[in-house]
Amino acid sequence: MTKLSIQLTKFGGPKEAFSFTELTIPEPLNDEVQISVERFGINYADVMAREGNYKEAPPLPCVLGYEVVGEVTKVGKDAPQDLIGKRVVAFTRFGGYSQCVNTKHFGVAEIGDYDGNKALCLATQYVTAYYMAFVATTVQKGDNVLIHAAAGGVGTALIQLLRNKQVRVIAKIGNDSKVKYLKDLGVDYIVNYNKSDYALQIRQILNTEPIHISFNPVGGSTFKKDWKLLGLTGTLVLFGGSERSGKKWGILSTLNFVRKMGIVVPIGLMMQSKSIIGINMLKVADLKPLVLQNCLKEVVQMAIKGKLDPKVGKVYNAKNISEAHEFLASGKSTGKVVLEW
Repeated sequence: MTKLSIQLTKFGGPKEAFSFTELTIPEPLNDEVQISVERFGINYADVMAREGNYKEAPPLPCVLGYEVVGEVTKVGKDAPQDLIGKRVVAFTRFGGYSQCVNTKHFGVAEIGDYDGNKALCLATQYVTAYYMAFVATTVQKGDNVLIHAAAGGVGTALIQLLRNKQVRVIAKIGNDSKVKYLKDLGVDYIVNYNKSDYALQIRQILNTEPIHISFNPVGGSTFKKDWKLLGLTGTLVLFGGSERSGKKWGILSTLNFVRKMGIVVPIGLMMQSKSIIGINMLKVADLKPLVLQNCLKEVVQMAIKGKLDPKVGKVYNAKNISEAHEFLASGKSTGKVVLEW
């Protein structure tokens, strides 16, 4: 069986990087399900992969994509047989930019007639946020929480998941057009890093109080700033390196990115009871599949019950993949960017 897929064929700008190709879809493995895809989502990791800056991506040519919504049409012999015919949201280990994809059965959750575009927010953004806020860390009542890229998919998810924990949320953005969006989500403070040093703005907001947890998908120079803002017992959660994105000098840009982050001495972590946590959900999926499964099922049930309200920023036809990538890379997006077949 062949199905139309969007292949990343070379690194660079979105207009040159992708091609539409009919690819043969193999039979699902014993622990996999096969999904007829109605829609898929894109993430900033896809942007970095397109630029050649995401080492987890498969070699070229490849099909990117971390999440899909569609109907299960086949299952492997070790996968739940009752999934056949069910409409699901699925976490994919790449391959999502296709009309058909195979994925592990533990990365699938039934959604019934739940809004497919909203469901796409759940598999990557909300699972990542849930894992960071409820598994990898212990956010406590009264904590001051800094969320970088707060209007994006993971930022939105974190805000919604943390709003009942009685924490103070400081949302970091680069464009004032996102202020109303964040105020409607209920954040306590907003800082715009393009207006002045965000660290200085936060110090003015908190006076002598520290940040207790920072959720940081940027890395680079923001690491040192966040580290200085963190108080004793503070936690810095790194789940991306978007500051590296868009730089054209290859290994030199990568080395400069690493240099900006500096060096942390382990004994200092112990003496200050501070911690750095790295998050890579692909590794969680590979090594702790039951944890991933639990996170996905939790956020899906929360969404279906109305406890979460996933935000969809923009919906494109799949043929407009380059336009969608340009929009996501521009920094102007809020919520999830969705593509429909």
